Amino acid sequence: MAKQQSFADKATKAAAMKGSKCPVCGTIYQPLLLVSSERSKVGASVKFNERRVQVCKCNEKQIYV
Repeated sequence: MAKQQSFADKATKAAAMKGSKCPVCGTIYQPLLLVSSERSKVGASVKFNERRVQVCKCNEKQIYV
């Protein structure tokens, strides 16, 4: 039979931050989907470019500009 998990164990597991840390500032990277739009050269259509980036305290000003 499996060991019962207490509420305190569940709370500490949920509070633990997962992910890799930034070597410069030490905060955990937050994944972000960055969407930028650009107009087509031929017509009047718009193309959306999606890019996944990792944001921390060091680079958030560069990304959010």
